[in-house]
Amino acid sequence: MAPKDNKTGFIKGVRSEWKKIIWPSKEDVLKNLLLVIVISLVLGVFIFALDSFFQFLLSLFI
Repeated sequence: MAPKDNKTGFIKGVRSEWKKIIWPSKEDVLKNLLLVIVISLVLGVFIFALDSFFQFLLSLFI
C-alpha cells in the first residue's frame, strides 16, 4: 500500500508546484526570441569576419 501513497503524493506535489509556475507573456517570449536571433547573427558575422581575416593572413605566407 505504501508505494501507491508515494505515487499519489508525488503527483499531488507535482500539481501543486505546476500551479506556482509563472509563465512568460507572449511579448516577453518574442523579445527574447528576437534577442537570441540578433545575437546569433552578430556573432556569426563576427566569427565569419575573423575567419576570413585569418584565412587572408595565412594566404600571405603560403
